[in-house]
Amino acid sequence: MARVLAARPDAVSAPEPRSIGELADRLQRPASVTLALPRLVLPHLQVAEALAALTSASRDALAELLDASDGERARGLEAALAALADRALVWPDGDGLLRMAAPLRQAWGSPLGLDAPLAQLLAGTTSDELGRMVAKLGIKPVGNTKQKRLEALVDHHGDPARVAALVAKAPAATRELLERRANRASQRLPLIMFGAPQTDADPGARWALERGLLLPDRHRYGPARMPAEVALALRGAGWHAPFTPVPPSVEAVSVTASELEREATAAAMAFSAHAASVLRVCAASPPARLKAGGIGARELSRIGKATQCDEITVRLALETAGQAGLLARDDDRVAATEAYDTWAEEEPADRLAVLLRAWRSLPLTPGGSRDEEGKALPALAGAPACTGCVQARSGLLCAAAQLPTGTGAAHSADLGALIVWHRPLADELPQDTTPFATLIREAELLGALALGALSPIGAALLTDDAEALTDACRRLLPAATGTARFGSDLTAVVAGTPSAPLVTLLDSVADRETFGAASVWRFGPGSVRRALDAGLTPDALTADLAAVAVEPLPQPLAYLIHDTARGHGRVRVVPAACVIHGEEPALLAELAAHRKLSPLGLRQLAPTVLISRTPPDKTLAALRAAGYAPVAEKPDGSVRIERAQRRRAAGPVPPPRVPGGRSRSRRTDVRAADARRAVDVSALAARLGGAPQDTAEPDPREGRPYASDTEETIAGYARNLSFTDVRQLAHAVSEGHAITIEYVATSGNATVRTLSRLELDAPYLHAWCHLRDDERMFTISRIHGVMPA
Repeated sequence: MARVLAARPDAVSAPEPRSIGELADRLQRPASVTLALPRLVLPHLQVAEALAALTSASRDALAELLDASDGERARGLEAALAALADRALVWPDGDGLLRMAAPLRQAWGSPLGLDAPLAQLLAGTTSDELGRMVAKLGIKPVGNTKQKRLEALVDHHGDPARVAALVAKAPAATRELLERRANRASQRLPLIMFGAPQTDADPGARWALERGLLLPDRHRYGPARMPAEVALALRGAGWHAPFTPVPPSVEAVSVTASELEREATAAAMAFSAHAASVLRVCAASPPARLKAGGIGARELSRIGKATQCDEITVRLALETAGQAGLLARDDDRVAATEAYDTWAEEEPADRLAVLLRAWRSLPLTPGGSRDEEGKALPALAGAPACTGCVQARSGLLCAAAQLPTGTGAAHSADLGALIVWHRPLADELPQDTTPFATLIREAELLGALALGALSPIGAALLTDDAEALTDACRRLLPAATGTARFGSDLTAVVAGTPSAPLVTLLDSVADRETFGAASVWRFGPGSVRRALDAGLTPDALTADLAAVAVEPLPQPLAYLIHDTARGHGRVRVVPAACVIHGEEPALLAELAAHRKLSPLGLRQLAPTVLISRTPPDKTLAALRAAGYAPVAEKPDGSVRIERAQRRRAAGPVPPPRVPGGRSRSRRTDVRAADARRAVDVSALAARLGGAPQDTAEPDPREGRPYASDTEETIAGYARNLSFTDVRQLAHAVSEGHAITIEYVATSGNATVRTLSRLELDAPYLHAWCHLRDDERMFTISRIHGVMPA
């Protein structure tokens, strides 16, 4: 097959038509091409890549390469060229050749797996090297100059028939190497150093290098390069560049408009309720942030359990709320913002519209929970922006919009294949078993997709019209319900989405059991007591519930409230620093009314009992200063005997020796002699010799406790560490210091790792591993040594 190949210039020098020339000049900037590429569908990218491989070619040559000379493929080629011309990425010049914007050409390192043409790769080759290649090929150039030899070599390799005949004569190893290299661009070859082939190189590669079928890279170390002419000749005359002008077929099922809206409404209502519950939990108990950032698996599990939501729903609610400004970082927590308070008071449709707009522009896929290694990813971790994720979302909406009216995709995997066609540069998640499975699941949860078709909410998202999106949500989602139906089984049922005041009331007095299209709360003594603890009276609580009840409150609920209220507060707990009691009520009343004792904060609980907000020692001192004679009691009720503590030295200290020994008095000499007689030197030496040289190893059975709970916990699991290593590791955990450990993995490989930001979660140790530059979890029993970092 004849190919039009030319040296690939760094800039376009051919004249451009005046109609689009000015626009093309503007799009010579790489940033413009970077913005245009992600929005191109698959056949547009395939045409651009084929043209980049040809560099400069006519439309017929491009059609031949793509096998698009007639029929539907030819129409697809014309449509692709027109779309590229509209974006000023490809245009015809005055000579009938197709030209491409230079930045677009630079988007591919090796378009179609083809390297640069032979003439370009041989630009730095010497005349002697060209002569040796020509001699090996058995051809005679017109002259012996470098240019003549180069022309002869290019002419020979430019003929596919001669290249094929030459390769047919090559050794078997060389043929296999060349065929593999021509058909698989990613196949690496033996490294070829600068200059002539080395004597110890692969024989197959050396044979090809000697004849110019492979060329060494003279600018960097790496595999040998195959000229484009050679690769095309080896692929054969029947080879064509990939070209998919029509999207993949989808197995369609019939979907009526009413079915579509009903399914989308149910999904949107459920997600709106779940998102409100997730954010309510975060507002009441802000989740903790990991040291590396984001909300970890433990907090996600806690939120999911409290709201009865699965992980993808929790992640979707958190990420969209963070993008909408409803959640924000607050020191080591993720807390609700003031915007959340306003959002929580809105109608369900308006709340959902806010989250949908955030999802549309979110620079990641919220449902992504695993990385390439299968490790859990935190939510709200502030990951770098992912343009491919945004394009995947746009591709899903475009793909669903292209389905015929009244039909939907029978299988979600078919929608994934459509996304690949509409947005070939979109990013997939490592956890997806089918293309874009997580993204499609997100769209279904939000109500943008229903029954495999694009819902009115999805259509509004596709147009990126905020007003249309809000209108679609209001049309599908009913207004919030402000009433509940109370049953004699001590339950309250709310059909639809409950309003924020109703949720606040029912959550304060009952426990929620179910979420979704209908929410159920159950009353019990504990939940009613919780409302009474919050300051509500039984009459006020009954009145509030009756105000939101569809029918009169059932008697069992009213009895429960009043029975619980009768027992509420019969036992009271009072904070006190100390208690004052006595047998004379008049004396206790006098103490409570004494003006000088008012700073103690005395309060009379009974005729013979006072409590004080002041600690016992200060209370005793104040009472004695006021002229009273109180006594202190021990916790067991016995009187505490107060004796003055006498401080004594462990042994007499002899006075310093005066030079000459004559200045001390006789009395001083007598004291020194008494001190020497009082100390038994032999007994003291025996005691010092028998004392332990080092700190005894902790042993609770012998009465030697551990220095801390952390040290005891680590010692219980670290079977391979000495006591010194255990104490050093416990100190690093308690003080937040970095430490170096010798760790043996489950595979048996031993590594030395430096850890910081240690967190003990026995039998595991969570820490930041400087070797992997990531947060890792270590089994304590596999740590075999500890040393300072």
